[in-house]
Parts: sequence; structure tokens; C-alpha cells
Amino acid sequence: MLTPLDLHLPTDQPYGTAAAAGAVAAILMAPDAEAPLSRVDEAEALAGRGLAGDRYADGRGTFSAPGRGYQLTLVEAEVLDEIQLPWEEGRRNIVTRGISLNGLVGRRFRIGSVECAGRRLAEPCAHLEKLARPGLLRPLVHRGGLRADIITGGMIHLGNEIEAIH
Repeated sequence: MLTPLDLHLPTDQPYGTAAAAGAVAAILMAPDAEAPLSRVDEAEALAGRGLAGDRYADGRGTFSAPGRGYQLTLVEAEVLDEIQLPWEEGRRNIVTRGISLNGLVGRRFRIGSVECAGRRLAEPCAHLEKLARPGLLRPLVHRGGLRADIITGGMIHLGNEIEAIH
């Protein structure tokens, strides 16, 4: 468990600040836990549930659970590209470009017209290593993405702008 008191994080803004805006580079979904993720051009974000047709919206994800932060996951393309991990193997729903997702922890943000709330970092785990490849934990610590909830539903499209709500 990582907290804002993690010694490697700054104390004034533990997760940094979000860049002004980024964009959706990929939308990925899987129908069931551990199933391969497929790219789609658009997805319906269901408030309080997840992406229509995705394992988490249907309660079939490995980490499906009641509570906050289990509806939508995001990860930065720049991080996945740096460690040479194919986006589908990152096991996140939305791949972004140009925005620091860590800065969205505890903040509301929009993906196009869909309003979301950043809940916590999506830290890497042994399950991700099992499904993708060994050695992913260390390079993804504090860079594994963002867990979020969907506050206001709607359609998410490739290229949608992602921005913090001030």
C-alpha cells in the first residue's frame, strides 16, 4: 500500500500535478478476467459501473469489488512505450498521451464529456506480471496508471481530450 507519506513522493503535492490536457490514445476492453484486451474506437462509460462490455462494468474482473476506484483504469502511453510493453498487456482501459495521471489522484477530470474522479494510483502487482511478463513491478512503481470512478456517463472516443476540472 502506498500513501502520500511514501518517502519517495514530495509532501506538498504527493502525486504531482496534472499537465493541462492530454488525449485518449487507445481504449481497451476485455469481456472477462484474464481475457486478452481488445482495442475499440469508442466505448460507453456507465456512471458508477465502468465501460459497457468490459469485465469491470460487468463485475467479472480479477479485481472487481464494491467501493471506489474499480470502474476505470488509465495508463500513460509514454510509460508503456518506455518499458516496451504493448498497450494491451498493460491491462488498463484507457491509454493516454500528454497528461500526468498521477496528478489526477483525488481530483475530478473529464475524458471528452465523461466526468471521472481519480481515486488512487494503479500500482503494478504480481497478477500483472503473471499475465504480461516478469520484471514489471519495479519499472511501474508510481507509474502504473490511475484508478478512477465514472461520475457522469457518456461516450469516450479515440482522441478525446483529457483534462482536470479546476
